[in-house]
Amino acid sequence: MKKTQKTLLVVAALLALGTAQADTLKKIKDTGTITLGVRESSGALSYTLGDGKFVGFHTEMAEHITSDLRKKLGLSTLTIKYQPVTSQNRIPLIENGTVDLECGSTTNNAARQKQVSFAVTTYVEEVRIAVKANSGITGIAQLNGKNVATTTGTTSVQLLRKHEKATGVDFKEVFGKDHADSFLLLESGRADAFVMDGQILAGSIAKSKNPAEYKVVGEVLNVEPIACMLAKDDAPFKAAVDDSIKAMMKSGELAKLYDKWFLQPIAPTNVRVGLPLSEATKMAWANPNDKPAEDYAKK
Repeated sequence: MKKTQKTLLVVAALLALGTAQADTLKKIKDTGTITLGVRESSGALSYTLGDGKFVGFHTEMAEHITSDLRKKLGLSTLTIKYQPVTSQNRIPLIENGTVDLECGSTTNNAARQKQVSFAVTTYVEEVRIAVKANSGITGIAQLNGKNVATTTGTTSVQLLRKHEKATGVDFKEVFGKDHADSFLLLESGRADAFVMDGQILAGSIAKSKNPAEYKVVGEVLNVEPIACMLAKDDAPFKAAVDDSIKAMMKSGELAKLYDKWFLQPIAPTNVRVGLPLSEATKMAWANPNDKPAEDYAKK
C-alpha cells in the first residue's frame, strides 16, 4: 500500500511539474524574460550575423510576437534571450522548457505534434536540390553515384529516396552538422548536391562567395508547412502566439517582413534571396491553420 501511495505521489508530482513547465505565459510574466529558439543558418528565415545577433523573417516575426506578449501581460519591459538551436536539439529544448518559442525553419508534421505544438503556418516550403551550375545535374536521375548532402536531424534525403523518380538511383548521403556546414560540403566539392528546403538553399546561395556558381534544380520533393514551435498542451500561450501572428497577417505586417527578407538585399552580403511569395504561403495566410505536412501531401 505504501509503495502504491509513493508511486502515485511521484506521478502526481511529475504531472504537476509538466503543468508548471507548460504555463509559459506565467513563466514569462514572472521572469520578465522570453527565450526564443533561433537558427544560425536557416536561409532568410533565421540566421546569425555573429556576435550573438540573430535576424531573419521568422526571427523578426518572433520579436513582434514578443512585443504583443509584453503588452498582453502588462509588462513595461520584456527581455529576449536568443537560444541557438539545431535540427537535432530544437524539440528537446522546447520539451524541457529551455526554449519558450522556436521560430526557425521547423516543419509541422504529425510525428512532431505528438511532442510539441505548432503555431499557425507562416511559410510553406518546397524541398528541392541545390547543385553547382556547371555540374550537369538537372534532377533526381543525375544523382546516381553522387554524394548528396543533408543536415543531421532533417528528413530531406529520406524524402528524396521515397520519391517515385528515385527508383534505381543510388547515391551516398553525407551529413552537415547544420545547414551552413551542409552547403560547405557542396561548395568544397565533397558533395555533388544539397537537398533541403528551397528557401534555405536559395538563402545559402545568396550568401555564398559566388552565387552565380550554384542553382536550385529538379523536382519538388515535398511541400511542407513551416511554423513556430512551442510546448505541447499550453493552450493559453498558443492562443496568444496565434493571435499575434494572425494580426500581422491581417494588417499586412507579415507581408512587409516577407518583402524585407526575401525580396530586398539582406546582410551580410547585401544580396537578394529573390523568392516571391508562393501561392501556398498566401493561402496559409488567408486561411490561418496549424495543419501538419501530411495534409499537404498529394492525394
